[in-house]
Amino acid sequence: MSKNLPKADKNLGQHFLRDQKVIDDITDDFKDVAGAIVEVGPGPGILTEFLAKHDLPFYVIEKDKRFPDYLEKIIPSETITLGDALDVDLNKFFEEKNISDLDIWLVSNLPYNVGVPLLINFIKAPQIKYMTLMFQKEVADRVISFISTKKKKAMGSLLALSQTYFEVSVLCQAPPVAFDPPPKVDSTVISLKRIQDPVIPLSEFLAFEKFLRKVFQFKRKQLGGVLKNFYEPEKLDNAFAKCEIQRTDRAESFSLETIQQLYKELK
Repeated sequence: MSKNLPKADKNLGQHFLRDQKVIDDITDDFKDVAGAIVEVGPGPGILTEFLAKHDLPFYVIEKDKRFPDYLEKIIPSETITLGDALDVDLNKFFEEKNISDLDIWLVSNLPYNVGVPLLINFIKAPQIKYMTLMFQKEVADRVISFISTKKKKAMGSLLALSQTYFEVSVLCQAPPVAFDPPPKVDSTVISLKRIQDPVIPLSEFLAFEKFLRKVFQFKRKQLGGVLKNFYEPEKLDNAFAKCEIQRTDRAESFSLETIQQLYKELK
């Protein structure tokens, strides 16, 4: 990238993307199906420059007060919201921008230190139909596929939550050299397309998330012992029987379908 970039703020987990192939992959991902674009954490506008060319309603949310000066060279100042995305009420934000009725595509090179809570907030917003998100590879592995362990692969709460509501696939990889300054870890860009009729309705998101926290808090322990403090013995036994699982089973060994069915039986 020839653009003169400001110094990255380590406290905000900033690493500026400079690999043009990765930039093109991200900014072209859902360009043909989206009705509006929202970019979270645009920084000095590396992705913004290309997203703005798609001729769609386009808004950004940026926490760092240094960057509006850079962004205003690319997009109108009224499309820039200065604030922490974790504190933004996305439903209200979409209404204020008159894009609630459009299929929103959310794009973000997520800061490593807040990637997971931001993802959870995005999943909860029904207006977001598509997402192109960059994560630290370690976090991406918890969203896109089972985590590799020495003997098997393991289910986790973030995978169960994200894949209940979105179809998830890997778009591309981004090694440290793709950034300035280079991080100490690899990154992965993920494409997410919202499932229209999820097995667990979005209205039950908070209840499902709470359930997953119980199940996976000690995912390598026997599930019967983990859940006995939350449910009556008879209800727990009936749910296990219907799901064809044993008290000695461990949550990390379950399929997504088993996790979803167990939630339904215990809710």
